[in-house]
Formats: sequence, structure tokens, C-alpha cells
Amino acid sequence: MGGGLSGHAFRGGTWLGIGAAFEQMFRFGRSMLLTRLLAPEAFGVMAIVYSASSVVDMIAEIGVKEAIIQNPKGQDEQFVNSAWWLAFGRGVGIYVLLFAAAPWIGRFYGNLELVPLMRVALLAIVFRGAQSSRAYVALKEMKFKRWTIMQSGGGVCGSLIVVVLALFIRSVWALAIGYAAEYCIRCIASYVICPFRPRLRLDKESLRELLHFSKGVFGLSFLNLIFSRADIFVLGKLYPAAQLGIYTMAVYLIQVPTGFIMGVLSQTLMSSFAQIQEDSARINRILVRVTSLLLIFGMPTLIFIIFSSRSLLSLLYGSRYAAASLSLTVAAMVAIINLANNLITMVFYGTGRPHLHRRCVLIMAILMIATIYPAARHFGLVGGQLAALASIVVGYLSQLVDMRRLTRLDLAGYAKSFPFVLAVSCGVLGALWGVRQLIVTNQPLVNLVFGASGCILALGCCGRVLLRQLSTET
Repeated sequence: MGGGLSGHAFRGGTWLGIGAAFEQMFRFGRSMLLTRLLAPEAFGVMAIVYSASSVVDMIAEIGVKEAIIQNPKGQDEQFVNSAWWLAFGRGVGIYVLLFAAAPWIGRFYGNLELVPLMRVALLAIVFRGAQSSRAYVALKEMKFKRWTIMQSGGGVCGSLIVVVLALFIRSVWALAIGYAAEYCIRCIASYVICPFRPRLRLDKESLRELLHFSKGVFGLSFLNLIFSRADIFVLGKLYPAAQLGIYTMAVYLIQVPTGFIMGVLSQTLMSSFAQIQEDSARINRILVRVTSLLLIFGMPTLIFIIFSSRSLLSLLYGSRYAAASLSLTVAAMVAIINLANNLITMVFYGTGRPHLHRRCVLIMAILMIATIYPAARHFGLVGGQLAALASIVVGYLSQLVDMRRLTRLDLAGYAKSFPFVLAVSCGVLGALWGVRQLIVTNQPLVNLVFGASGCILALGCCGRVLLRQLSTET
């Protein structure tokens, strides 16, 4: 990247990284406390609430934030005002629909407690739609400090509220109220940090451009939902809420750092790609470098998870959560591929071509629908992640094909670091596995040491060679 753009991206990424790390640290600590304050059933019930709300939320996704970032007129007052009314109207409409559908959802899962829980928790959708659209302009202008304070500050406050409520309520209601409160705080903070006053008059040209962009993203979020939430829907129907809660918290353990990385990269890279959307060579160079770095850190982390998943879950959440160790391991594989796939998605969005992402998510959705039920029936809870793994692999390969067509990406150059990292990681994994067979132990701390040793060894072997290689590229 050029000096100016790379400087903005680096400074912005630093702010986003610090803020997101601080927020995720609180969320991680919150999860550890909540698994000891609340029964697993509470997490299973809330997983259904989140997933059911996501159906309508994703169907009606219109991409307001992405439209503001990508459009050259995204910072204009008329454009921002039109975007706010679209987002707010969407939020209110979705909430009304879910409010009416809550009894049906409760009957479907045989749990009428879902009805009031949904009607309270999903006020978050209204608060999110009512956020100041000027906050998205801050992202467009790469003023990430403002966005970080609003998003991460709201997340930290929401985590604190949930923990305090759980100490007194000791039920799933702590999660429901805390979820709505988090988005309420973010909504208020958005107007304090990025002042904006909606006006009744809508600009027809701005509205037309927003709707045109929305056509490109329409249906994408819903298809993504099928990939990301189909396991909850199916497992919630096949297995008790307690088992679903254990599975959900195990997968959440890998989704926390993945969400952190994806959030930082998405905010910085999409803004960067939007500014250089006509320079395919620079886009390809950025994509190759960031993907290689993700692989350098991702594969050693996978080694740690393979060796330490059961011990990690036992120490963090309690011994009963260790039953989902295999689900955590497969979820880590899904996360690595999903991160690499998300980088390509950011290119499509940043260059104003979100429709190119549609084929990928359509493929993933179809595969998920076809495989989730038989996988869950034959392999149990881990079947949910096995279906996700198969889906994301095929979807990722399809996006590579589209990327090659869009920017003439050299696939051989893109994948040149893959064999080396995989070979080193498999070698370290095999060596440590053989050593552990000689030292059979059920002590969690010993297993964590094995996993950490493998992670550090693989990271050292891969990082030094590949970082030198990347630094010498022009």
C-alpha cells in the first residue's frame, strides 16, 4: 500500500485492534463467569433467540454501512440522511415482524419462554437501526478512533450489565436484557461521538443509489445466516437445550478471537480497497500478504486447539463443557478458512461488487442445508461444524475463481505459502503427538503446555521464513 493509505490503515487498525481486544477480553471474562452462574440451558435458549431473530434480520439486510463506505458521495448530508431512514425503517419493521412471530417460534421449539425473551432481547434491532449514520462516515474517512469508542465501549458496558444481572437474576433473562442494553448504549454513544440529526426530507438520487447498492447485497446476509446458524436451528430441534448450550459455548470460544480479527480486518481493508478499487495489482498484493500472515498465525493456533481443546474447555467453563472439545477443534478449522474467505469478500464489497459474493454464499447455503441434518444425526453435535467445514471449503474455492476473474489474481502466487505452512504444521503436530503417547496424562495444564509448545514451535518455523519472503516482495 502507498504511504498515505498504509499509514491510515495502520493507525486505524491499531485503534480497532486495541478497542476490539479490550472488548473481547471483557466478553471472554464474562463467558467464564456466566458458565458458572447460569445453567447450560440458558445459553441454549438464547442461541435459539439469536438465531431466530437473525433470519428476518438477514433477509432484510440492505447494506447501509457498506453503501456509505463504498459510495464516493457517502459523506454527503443528503446521502447520510437517506441512509439513516432506510436503516431505522428496516429495524422497526423487523422488530414488529418478530414480535408477532414470537409465539409461533416458541411453539415450534416447545418452549413458550422464548416469546417474552425474544420481545425484550430483540429491541436491539431497533437500537441498531437508529444508530447515527455519521458513525459509518467515520469508517469511510478511516477515523477509526470514533468507531472504536462507540462499538467497543458499548460492548464492554453490555458485558458488565449482563454479569451484574446474572449475579441477581441467575436466569436467561440476564442475557436477554443485557443484549438489548448493549445496543441501546451503542445507539446513544453514536450520537454523542458522531452527532447527527435526521431530517424528514429524503433525497431521491441518494435513495436511488442506496437501493441500487442494496440490490447487490440483497439475500447475501440471509444465505450467510443459513451457513452460520443452520447448526443451531437443527441441533436445537434434535438435542436438549443443555447440550446445545455446551456446544454453543465451545464454538463461541473460537468465534471470539475470530470475530475480533475479522472485525479489525473488515473495517480497515474494506475502506482501503474502496480507495484503490481501480488498482487491481495493489489489491492482489494486499490480499496475498494478509492471507499469508493469517495462515502463519492460524495453523499454529490450530495445533494448540487440537492438543488442548478438552483441557481448555474444562479450565475455562467447567468439566461438563469438555464434551464439546471435538466441536471446538473443527470450529477452529472453519474459522481459519472463513477468515481467508472473508478477505476476498472485502475486495468485492470495497470495489462495489457485493453481488460477486452471492455465488459463494449460495453454494455454502445449499451445502449446509443438504448436509447439516444427516451430519447432526450421524455424528452428534460435532456434525454441525463438520457440515460448516465442508460448506466453507467449497465456498472459498468458488470465491477464488471469481477473484481471479475480477483482478487477474495469480492463484499460484496466492497459494505459494500454503504448502510450506501446512508441511511445518503437520510435522510439528506429528512429533508432539508421538511424544504425548509416551507421556500419557489427563492433567489439563500438561496438555495446555503441549499445545502451547506446538503452537510456538510452528509459529517460529513458519514466521521467520515467510515474513522475510513477504518483506522482500515489491
